[in-house]
Amino acid sequence: MKIRKILLALLPLLAAATILPARAAADTGNSVNPADTGNAAGAPGAVQAEAAPMTDGEIRKVDAAAGKLTIRHGPIANLDMGAMTMIFRVQDPALLEQVKEGDRVKFIVVRANGVLTITTLAVQPPAQ
Repeated sequence: MKIRKILLALLPLLAAATILPARAAADTGNSVNPADTGNAAGAPGAVQAEAAPMTDGEIRKVDAAAGKLTIRHGPIANLDMGAMTMIFRVQDPALLEQVKEGDRVKFIVVRANGVLTITTLAVQPPAQ
């Protein structure tokens, strides 16, 4: 329980770490394209999806009504997260129509405004 409280306390610091470099560049006169932050509006908490590597996973559940996928996944390098099964929100609800339970996928997940969000999803061919 203490670890959970500590992690929750650290979340704002992690968000600040992604925002500060963009603000520092803007303050020094360097141009920062809001699209480079993964959010066209340049909103606080936005992250860069293009730099995130693809992660292997298997769809365990599709919840179209909630806009979420449960995925058993390998390590997520850009989030420093180990392998586990967890629920992710999808950025584009159309992604939910591309998958079904049991599909093997590669995906990119980022922390956008404090929420783990899948930005890219590709179904992999069945293993031979």
